[in-house]
Amino acid sequence: MTEMITADLVDLDLSADTKEAAARALAERMVAQGRVTDLEGFLADVAAREAQMPTGLDGGIGIPHCRSAHVTEPTLAFGRSAHGIDFGAPDGPADLVFLIAAPAGADDAHLSILSSLARRLMNAEFTSALRAADDTAAVAALIRGDEAPAPVTETPAPVTSGAEDSAGTPSGTASSDAAPDDPAKSPADDAIAASGSPAEPPFRIVAVTSCPTGIAHTYMAAESLETAGRAAGVELVVETQGSAGFTRLDPAVIEAADGVIFAHDVPVRDKDRFAGKPTVDVGVKAGINRPAELISEVRDKAARGEVTAASAPGTPVERAGDASEGYGTKLRTWLMSGVSYMVPFVAAGGLLIALGFAIGGYQINKAPSVMDHFVWTQTDSWAALLFQIGGVSFGFLVPVLAGYIAYGMADRPGLVPGFVGGSIALTINAGFLGGLVAGLLSGGVVMAIQRIRIPAALRGIMPVVVIPLISSAVVGFLMFVVVGKPIASAQKGMTDWLNGLSGTNAVLLGALLGLMMCFDLGGPVNKVAYTFATAGIAVSDPSQPAMKIMAAVMAAGMVPPLAMALATTVRGRLFTRTERENGKAAWVLGASFISEGAIPFAAADPLRVIPSSMVGGALTGALSMSFGATLRAPHGGIFVVPLIGNPFLYLLAIAAGVCVTTGLVVVLKGLRKQSPEGAVEQEASAASAARDAAGQPVAV
Repeated sequence: MTEMITADLVDLDLSADTKEAAARALAERMVAQGRVTDLEGFLADVAAREAQMPTGLDGGIGIPHCRSAHVTEPTLAFGRSAHGIDFGAPDGPADLVFLIAAPAGADDAHLSILSSLARRLMNAEFTSALRAADDTAAVAALIRGDEAPAPVTETPAPVTSGAEDSAGTPSGTASSDAAPDDPAKSPADDAIAASGSPAEPPFRIVAVTSCPTGIAHTYMAAESLETAGRAAGVELVVETQGSAGFTRLDPAVIEAADGVIFAHDVPVRDKDRFAGKPTVDVGVKAGINRPAELISEVRDKAARGEVTAASAPGTPVERAGDASEGYGTKLRTWLMSGVSYMVPFVAAGGLLIALGFAIGGYQINKAPSVMDHFVWTQTDSWAALLFQIGGVSFGFLVPVLAGYIAYGMADRPGLVPGFVGGSIALTINAGFLGGLVAGLLSGGVVMAIQRIRIPAALRGIMPVVVIPLISSAVVGFLMFVVVGKPIASAQKGMTDWLNGLSGTNAVLLGALLGLMMCFDLGGPVNKVAYTFATAGIAVSDPSQPAMKIMAAVMAAGMVPPLAMALATTVRGRLFTRTERENGKAAWVLGASFISEGAIPFAAADPLRVIPSSMVGGALTGALSMSFGATLRAPHGGIFVVPLIGNPFLYLLAIAAGVCVTTGLVVVLKGLRKQSPEGAVEQEASAASAARDAAGQPVAV
């Protein structure tokens, strides 16, 4: 591995007086060593990173850094200034300046070294040694880790942090010089033995650090928090979501934690793992500059009982599971990634098209382009405008689906071949099925390319040139020549089958889709049914069967929250006070076609609520299909009733499903021996009687 810093990349008499001049002086050394190919382009990337957040740190340190396509290999240059340079640190100018240059496709090994350096910058011995050194070769060796700074003479204090200390001492062990007779025995054990009683368990904190480039601040914040944790006598474990890797904390460690610290400037991945605990949420520089305050703040929140609510899950790629997950789970996650990004295009485009039809009539799809003919005072012109904007939105549906399936598999490198493959699917009339296949192919091709060992000189151009070029060519060949025609035939066959549905078959399909919509209330099964319906209307002139399917799906999805709202109204004593409050919101959520409004009820009583919802949803779906109700809009609930064919019968189908679900829930909950409130009252009465018998005062 090429050394990231050499004596030629060290300037012990940096004469620059501004951060821009300092970056240029150090970057010129990189250019001279062949580490940077375009000086101005690289400096522009450094300036763009600096504009996101100043890179000055307390203690006289400046760390300008960036990822750039103009960098051939990970490189580090160091400059020492006699008068100091302002990098925006709160405590003043920096005399130690590290310019970190990482190529866009840097490998994990180099990035691990950079992350290790970032942690060492928080070590006072390391920075003192850099200020005292007078030889460029010695400084380069010190930064590389070939030479260690002078050791501390005093005996270190016992370590109780949940992470290893700078010398590699395991967490939760003592780092004193004297080796105990029992390796498993700690000073805390000795204290317990002396006192004869167990010591109070330490306060436990888990933390997550992350920054835009994932190179420096991520790891410096981690080191700073761990050091402050040891000083405060708490167990603190950090998950660094940076470029050198992302290993999730053990769920058991999170479960045992008493508090959480987020020090980040980019979204925390899988953030909902930490819900329900006292949480401090700050920028990454706060984790570096004031870790002790953050620890004190989270302890205060824990003492007051302040906890965070469960957050909305991120995109599927942000919630990707562990490597141990099965292929089926990963496949579902990848597909859900594409669907989650596709649905907004469907909703926007579908509603715009539906409004165009509502204003201008169904002949509006024959209107000329509004670029050629638009009259401000004519209603038909506005209807044509809405219709054509919606058509453009629908045109993105399949490419977005394919692109973000590939994104879920291979992250950003999968976007280009995914969008290309999705566009080809439209070109060859492979439709929705073609988009699914194109996305999976694109992600697989990119993942295969990323496993190939690439020479260091080419790594910088891999993500911007090589991967998009090769993956797009391979996916394009497969879609045009190999799999495109069979998929297009399958898509046509499915469309013909839908167009031929009538009578009993249509009713059964409506019942099945209704069951799926109410099974997991917004989960994967619900989304499969919804995506199946929206794919059918994602054209400018959808067929009648496709619009019937869309109507049945939306009607069934409205049933669970509306039924729970009605049940809490007619039989409130069967529900807790919290559930009755949720019931008020469920009216609005259900009317807006947000099935998730029933989740609080299903979570509290799944064996009664979910089966009841599925029965009502199946009935509504079947009735909607039998009534011949149609819908061109993919969302909107009762607010798009004017766009529904046979609206009165459609609302009747929803009402029937709501009444059936409400009746089943009420009956099933009524079979319990005691209602939620009755149980509480009975328990309170029993407790009161017991206190009276014992002659104790009764609490009011």
